[in-house]
Amino acid sequence: MNERILNYFNEHADEYVSGEQLSQQLQCSRTAVWKHIQALKQQGYVFNAIPRKGYKLLQKPAVLDIHKLAASLHTDRMGRVLKLYDEVDSTQNIAHDLVRQGAVEGTLVLAEQQTSGRGRMGRTWFSPKGKGIWMSLILKPKISVQFTPQLTLLSAVALCRSVQMYVPHKVGIKWPNDLLIRGRKVSGILLESSAEDERVNYVIVGIGISVNLTKEDYPEDLQAKATSLLLENGNPIEREPLISEFLNQFEQLFDLYEQQGFAPIRTLWEALSISLHQPIRVQTAEGWVEGIAKSINELGALVVTPTAGNELKVYSGDIELLL
Repeated sequence: MNERILNYFNEHADEYVSGEQLSQQLQCSRTAVWKHIQALKQQGYVFNAIPRKGYKLLQKPAVLDIHKLAASLHTDRMGRVLKLYDEVDSTQNIAHDLVRQGAVEGTLVLAEQQTSGRGRMGRTWFSPKGKGIWMSLILKPKISVQFTPQLTLLSAVALCRSVQMYVPHKVGIKWPNDLLIRGRKVSGILLESSAEDERVNYVIVGIGISVNLTKEDYPEDLQAKATSLLLENGNPIEREPLISEFLNQFEQLFDLYEQQGFAPIRTLWEALSISLHQPIRVQTAEGWVEGIAKSINELGALVVTPTAGNELKVYSGDIELLL
């Protein structure tokens, strides 16, 4: 039905089409027409609606150009193999499958839409079609399992540097890897790994960036705490240059990490953090604890000085800024 509606708009380009016209053409109710229009909006189509006049199709969803992306890369490893899908349950799942099939390090999985995108702590990630960057990067680092949190912070630095180029407001990292702009989340990172005998076999870095979402695109429960580059910049953002910039930044930092270890990455992360030296609430096995985020240690754990009790080292979990 959606395809038939789009075909009708294509036949009446630059015209307003009434709900009654669509209803008669498609032999369905005007309520059904409205529902399909809303579904198309969720897929990235933009309509102008005027009472008693109808709908005009203003904009079709942007489609990622894999050839344009490949041509813009300046990397040796990252993104040299690109896999683009229209719709997947999760790019993480696809990446795991590709590793089992022998995918090389640096393989990047991209999707226009995820139906079951994953975030940290078992949360879902809102991934509407054509509106964001939903991707997973395959790594095969020669490290022990205990050092994998360091790669989370490395990824956050690369992403923060890349996103900052597209917005006038400061982009900050909330430990361990959420990017916030003016207190609202614009991006998140999820690391999943496989290991054997305490050695990492591979790591998949899952990244979601809300690029061209409008306020109306978000579910009501996310509107107060999420933002997008479009909302912060005021203009639509071309996705290919941003993906390319991230891969370039990531490879530079990953090379630095392999050569010099975590120390320089730690310094860069601290410079971009909005969590350190701030009052926070941190979730522990015993419940929420308030204190000051003091530093991150050599493994990437957050060191917290509680208002009461001994110093804590938090390796995973949630924090809330008490500002």
